Amino acid sequence: MFKTDLEIAQECKMEHIRDIAAKIGVGEEDLEYYGNYKAKVSLDLLHRNEDKEDGKLILVTAINPTKAGEGKSTTTVGLGDALNRMGKKTMIALREPSLGPVFGLKGGAAGGGYAQVVPMEDINLHFTGDMHAITTANNLISACLDNHIHQGNELDIDIENITWKRCLDMNDRTLRHITIGQGPKANGVERVDGFNITVASEVMAVLCLSTSLMDLKERLGNMLVAFNSKKEPIYVKDLGIEGALAMVMKDAIKPNMVQTLEHNPVLIHGGPFANIAHGCNSILATRTCLKLADYTVTEAGFGADLGAEKFLDIKCRFGGLKPNAVVIVATIRALKQHGNVAYEDLKDENVEAMLTGCENLAKHIDTVKQFGLPYIVAINEFASDTPAEVEALQNWCKEHQHPMSLSQVWAKGGEGALDLANQLVELCAEENSYAPLYDVEQSIEEKITAIATRVYGAEEVAFTEEAKEQIALYTSLGWDKMPICMAKTQMSLSDDAKVYGAPKNFTITVRELRPSLGAGFLVALTGKILTMPGLPKMPAANNMDIDEKGHIEGFHALNSNWKGDRKNTLIVGELPTCHITC
Repeated sequence: MFKTDLEIAQECKMEHIRDIAAKIGVGEEDLEYYGNYKAKVSLDLLHRNEDKEDGKLILVTAINPTKAGEGKSTTTVGLGDALNRMGKKTMIALREPSLGPVFGLKGGAAGGGYAQVVPMEDINLHFTGDMHAITTANNLISACLDNHIHQGNELDIDIENITWKRCLDMNDRTLRHITIGQGPKANGVERVDGFNITVASEVMAVLCLSTSLMDLKERLGNMLVAFNSKKEPIYVKDLGIEGALAMVMKDAIKPNMVQTLEHNPVLIHGGPFANIAHGCNSILATRTCLKLADYTVTEAGFGADLGAEKFLDIKCRFGGLKPNAVVIVATIRALKQHGNVAYEDLKDENVEAMLTGCENLAKHIDTVKQFGLPYIVAINEFASDTPAEVEALQNWCKEHQHPMSLSQVWAKGGEGALDLANQLVELCAEENSYAPLYDVEQSIEEKITAIATRVYGAEEVAFTEEAKEQIALYTSLGWDKMPICMAKTQMSLSDDAKVYGAPKNFTITVRELRPSLGAGFLVALTGKILTMPGLPKMPAANNMDIDEKGHIEGFHALNSNWKGDRKNTLIVGELPTCHITC
């Protein structure tokens, strides 16, 4: 019988969060407790340390995800633990999981095996209420907007040209396109509306890109909600509710501190999706880590084509951040799937397919190199990886001069990433030439084309007539000098989720652009990407339960499907070779 992620997490004897905070010099005066194992960190802590030199910043990204799994968050946690084992004062900065994927496909998102953050159940559920605050703020805007229209519409809002949508932190496809205000006049003005998932909302993006409470308030006020009958923009501040929104968000803006299984400090804050939003934890959390620790390990969602590109082109630009090194996570199983091996055949040795799949890895490496950053490939090992496959991958990396490390963090915690950590310390000591991929002064078309051709490898970009009209309008309004946040499938470098590997001679189609003026970027929607996901045929929620003592069962991350497939998998009753108290 194998231990699940949840069983491992539940057996961990956590330390009081004040003791975790003390390890990095944070006193109780800067903590707001949510029980014994979670705490909000005051914003004053960052402000008092603003003049302190930043520590080293390590970004963890990956190849395009597949059903085979990559283990990016697991690698991030294990690497942070490894650096702490080496005596390097290290913090980890992660995003908060969304309830939609937790109950949908993923089943949880707090790392895996012996490289997890805890309390795992709390982090995956309501945590400290940040998601609810974001959802409430978003829907307060919707309520006030529709009330304004119902009460006489002094702002002359064109109900056919409302850009703002409601949101919900749940996968619910039936809410993508709805009609509201039906029935008697007292129910409001009837119009078409829809929902985004909370983590794709602009309020989430604003939270993650704000640098203070007043910056948050200003950004909230600058969010676009509609146009009037003269095609002039209407903002949240025109409704006069930015103060109320900031009040709702006054606690949500504070980063959350938890711990790893090895009792190292982690800040988890914000949770934008990387396929439809910018996919990074908050600037406030990352900057706090950089001031308190010598090394900060953070991740950006999905592959380097999405999360990493947005981290390096959007978050670093707004946050004044300069990364020191990048980790690119891959598995032999996923590389074989990118080499067109069927999922059910991934356990079979197939060196040729794996090497074909390395074309996907090579493109992500190329992307990181274009930003002028040193990198290392982290191979997340599985028991099904054969010696021939491992040797072939090592030879491929050596032949192409790609530094690499074999990682066993799932089974060994920090011990399984000591080689990776040692190599990263050396990389972080090097000077680098990091720079964003494009200049914000370029046109909207030029910026989108730069991302599509240089990061995705597309031959060209096609813009629909609707997109062309929007580009013309936004340019005339002066909204063209902002970064671009591409909304694209995470499964492929192209905008077709079914295309694996590193496709050539393809076109990226931009069908629509949405201004996120509070966040400070334009969102370009490509292909068939949706901002409200749906549940799979068999949601993860069907396997979850709780007993009369409050004991939770069936809360497993996506990669838990392959527990018996992991290298050095631990059997129940077997203690890990690390200083975790279980």
